[in-house]
Amino acid sequence: SLLTLTAAVAALTLPMTISASAADVAVLTTGGVGGTNVADGATLTASLASGTTATLYSSSTGTSGISCTASTFTATVATGGNPTAPGTATESLDAHTFSGCTSNVVGVLGVSSITVNNLPYTTTVASDGTVTVTPASGSTIQTTIVLSTLLGSINCVYQAASLSGTADNADNSIAFTNQAFTKTSGSSLCFSSGYWTSKYAPVTTGGEAVYVN
Repeated sequence: SLLTLTAAVAALTLPMTISASAADVAVLTTGGVGGTNVADGATLTASLASGTTATLYSSSTGTSGISCTASTFTATVATGGNPTAPGTATESLDAHTFSGCTSNVVGVLGVSSITVNNLPYTTTVASDGTVTVTPASGSTIQTTIVLSTLLGSINCVYQAASLSGTADNADNSIAFTNQAFTKTSGSSLCFSSGYWTSKYAPVTTGGEAVYVN
């Protein structure tokens, strides 16, 4: 009968509809895992996780160097940059700031400024939580630190080819641990190598936490 045929068609269509809906979940969502897809051009922002600092130490196991109580970043989801999960989302890191910075290096009186150069950088976030930051072709990731010393202000320039971090849905965070930088210019008061550690949480867009699928 027509009723039986209609019921049969509905029974066949429902699983397909559910399957298609699940397949449309993008790498980045709001509202939870499998939630609302983050749109192209959306702005993502984050500050340091509560109770943490951003540090640049002279060794991966030491505590000599620079510590900052505040840091924020702003990124924009690229056009077509939030594909269906599993996959890799692509963003443009447009701004990255540090403030409230101090130094315990002998001979350094204070940290005048930290400037992230050569922006924007390309940032990718994979479904497994791997975060990678790379500069534009022919450029490099670079940070210029201005230190106040007994001899006046000095500039310390540090560079890295790329940076690797981890995204975690437990607290909507992105963490970077002991990312290696090499000094390319500066006085002897600028340590020859820098190891950067920071954790940003929560990462949000439009006031909503961002999840990785």
